[in-house]
Amino acid sequence: MQQPNQRGGYRQQQQAQAGSPLAIRTKKHQLDSNLYTRVAMSYVWRKEWWFAIIPFVIGVLPAAIWPSWWWLASGLVLTILYVLLRSSQITAVTQVEQTKPLFERMSYVIDQRQIGLMQNEKEGRGMGVNWEMIGRVQRQPDGYLLWFRNQDVPAEVTGWKAWVARTFETPMFLHVPFKVFNSPNDQKLFESMLRRKSLLPAEA
Repeated sequence: MQQPNQRGGYRQQQQAQAGSPLAIRTKKHQLDSNLYTRVAMSYVWRKEWWFAIIPFVIGVLPAAIWPSWWWLASGLVLTILYVLLRSSQITAVTQVEQTKPLFERMSYVIDQRQIGLMQNEKEGRGMGVNWEMIGRVQRQPDGYLLWFRNQDVPAEVTGWKAWVARTFETPMFLHVPFKVFNSPNDQKLFESMLRRKSLLPAEA
């Protein structure tokens, strides 16, 4: 079974369980890196926009003692550097070895136990994601976003490092478009499964 590493990456497993015979099997799909970047950036900056104010305040704080326009410039520079650094942390997800398998072309094999991400189902090549690893689901006009839960910080990481690790977690998700389902019935079964697992609200 595929397990997350300490910082939320997923190691590729050569022999993944293909799921039960009654599992929902989809067409092959590849998570577009541009889609991931756009969605992850939107999520991070809606949640963390106010963090960008901190380096600005630090940069202009000396102006209270030594008035100068240079302090305003330094505050802007620090803010821009912070935004670039945080944004690069998100874009790097599509390139690092630990998460690269999530951006490869694969099909989904979905049952009550797990979501199998299969590069080659006949050979059993892929990785498995337990449902417990999914924290929430968003239903969008073109499909579903299955967001991973934030990973626990390792016990050996303490103090300010633990705070940074928890606060600046890089969001990860699976994208399951409507078009990958082989039939409307498969999509209905999948959505019913999400509701039973309380990942989507119950139907009225």
